[in-house]
Amino acid sequence: MTAMQNSLPLEIDCHQTAAKLRQKLEDFLLIDCREEDEHAIAHIDAARLIPMSQIMPRAAELEAWRDKHVVVHCHHGGRSMKVTQWLRSQGFDLAQSMAGGIDAWSQHIDPSVPRY
Repeated sequence: MTAMQNSLPLEIDCHQTAAKLRQKLEDFLLIDCREEDEHAIAHIDAARLIPMSQIMPRAAELEAWRDKHVVVHCHHGGRSMKVTQWLRSQGFDLAQSMAGGIDAWSQHIDPSVPRY
């Protein structure tokens, strides 16, 4: 791991996240840590739904992403920050939380994603 990767900030903004998705990188994963009912209201198509309430029992699903860039989003950024901090404590050093969550995404990236 390079020094730059090792010092990634805990948060990334929605514009940077959108740019990563547009690049279609194989070593980038966007996780939606909201609950299924929230996901049904609004979601980012490229995100994988793993609710915060299921992150620990489903952590094995993420093993292939341990050394890759993982961004977590929720509604406004609180839960995703908690999940990001937990992932980092588990050795996912490149995990980041998307600041502002899907609400910021709706306002700045894709207004077709409903706000709630």
